[in-house]
Parts: sequence; structure tokens; C-alpha cells
Amino acid sequence: MNRIHRILLFLGVLFLSCSCIKEQLETIYSAQESQIDNYITRLLEKDPSYTVTHNKGSNRITLTPGSGEEAGAAASVTFHYAVYRFNGSLSPSNLLDTNDEATAEAAGWTLTGKTFEPFTANLEDKDLLAGLKNGLTGVRNGEECEIVFSGKYGYGNKIANTLLKNEALLYHIKVTGVVNK
Repeated sequence: MNRIHRILLFLGVLFLSCSCIKEQLETIYSAQESQIDNYITRLLEKDPSYTVTHNKGSNRITLTPGSGEEAGAAASVTFHYAVYRFNGSLSPSNLLDTNDEATAEAAGWTLTGKTFEPFTANLEDKDLLAGLKNGLTGVRNGEECEIVFSGKYGYGNKIANTLLKNEALLYHIKVTGVVNK
């Protein structure tokens, strides 16, 4: 086999490998989105007063409506949060991080030196997870909600702290302020 044939063969194998990986990721994300849909259905059956907003891969379930102006695409949103690894249900054992003291205590976390101050996110920040940004767009001051999204809109193929690659996430959010630009 001459050199050109070997290079073409190598490129063909590489292309097929990449195609298989992409298909595997799409299968993972599709399964996560199915779990998310089932979770939302169960929540709405439990309490039909909840509302659901879908925005570019994010799903926001409003548990308690807020008031005032909605957060626009360039807003700064201040909130308490608890972020969970999502595998079809919300479980304290899947808590990854929180700035909500009651949530930390309920999960049995004993934290020293942690302040439980609200976090402010600028929705224009390029480092903000797409799933969180899309879920926060439209929230109002005082709103309590859950924002859930597949790994496609989270960290994707990157490992972040204790997260596995491509994990779905659920944020429980209590909005304390919205400032639009």
C-alpha cells in the first residue's frame, strides 16, 4: 500500500471514530432530555400551579412566581442556589454545591469558612453555563425555580470538579434581585 492510501485509510478510520463518538453523545443527551421531560411531568402532576419555560435547551420550572421586571439577555441576576447532579430525580445525595445555608444543613454538610451570600451572575458572561444562562433569562425578583438541562448545555465533555463528563444538572434557584441593563 502506498503512502497516500495509508493516509486516506487513516483519515477514514478517524472520521468514523469521530462520527461514532458524536452519535454516542447525542444518545446520552437524548436520554437525559427524556429523564428531564419525565421529571417535569411528575412535578406538574404533583402541583399543576407550577409553570414551565423552555429556552434553548434549558427547562425552568417556576415553583413560586416572582414580581417585577423579567431578566433580559443582558441582566444581572442575584440568587441563592443549590446545584445537583441530575439523574432523573432530585436527591440531597447528588448535591454538588450551594450558597444556601438551609440546603447545606439539610444535606448534612458541615462547612467551615463558607459564606452563604447570594451569587450574582451577569447573563452576558461568556463563562456562564449556557443551560444556566438560558434558564435564568426571564426570571423575576422573588422567584423560586428549578433549572434543569442536559450535559450538552452544561460542562459538556469537560470535567469540572466532581462532575463527570456530559452530566445533566439541576439548579434550585431563589432569586433575590434582577437588574436589566
